[in-house]
Amino acid sequence: MTGTTIPPILLVGFGKMGGAMLAGWRERGLAPSVAVDPTLPASPGAGVTVAAAAADIPAGFTPAAVVLAVKPQNAAETLPLYARFAGSAVMLSIMAGRTIAGLGALLGADAAIVRAMPNTPAAVRQGVTVACAGPGVTPSQRDLCDTLLAAIGAVAWVDDEGLIDPVTAVSGGGPAYVFLLAELLERAAIEQGIPADLARLLARQTVSGSGALLAASREDAAALRRAVTSPKGTTERALAVLMADDAWPSAISRAIAAATARSRELAG
Repeated sequence: MTGTTIPPILLVGFGKMGGAMLAGWRERGLAPSVAVDPTLPASPGAGVTVAAAAADIPAGFTPAAVVLAVKPQNAAETLPLYARFAGSAVMLSIMAGRTIAGLGALLGADAAIVRAMPNTPAAVRQGVTVACAGPGVTPSQRDLCDTLLAAIGAVAWVDDEGLIDPVTAVSGGGPAYVFLLAELLERAAIEQGIPADLARLLARQTVSGSGALLAASREDAAALRRAVTSPKGTTERALAVLMADDAWPSAISRAIAAATARSRELAG
């Protein structure tokens, strides 16, 4: 891509999600930017300068946004190092659990903060992110954050920050639940005598193909499920096990509640 559509960004943290976001921005035309991470041995791509620490950010670098992609447990020691950018750049946090108020306490009263929760399909630009803008975020800053997040998939905005915790439980952790389904399907197939390589193909293609069908369909998931379930057939017999009161309906609800509670705990 020639030219730039995304202004200079300061990316703090270069884990899987930070790396996926940076790759998406570069595909859309990223102005010269900086990534801060002590583990990066070299530049992650042309036009991106690596700094081992906040003190190593090139003098005069003025980002339009500071994207906070560090572990939430490291927020208290890390974020104050970037407070000097709060007066000019919007702060976009993708840290689980950390509230806008809590981030503001670390970044200063002048900080314009957007809290967001993406998920790992961002690596193939198929993620979904829910974001919430804090007080003082201007329309142009929100638009910039929307552009940054749209580079890795779908984006939705909420006014109620409290929704970010259950969002974290549902879509933030959701890929792990889907991968667990593929894992268990593969294991069960092997238990029924299917060769391991075929079991893996069946499990993975069934999960990915079903996801593609769901994405392409206007019907809700329940309708699609019923379309696969012939009366008195094999699928109906399996669903009688999975949909028992003490099986998936209860387990999924308890799992999402547990993850939501943990997201709220991380704010402390």
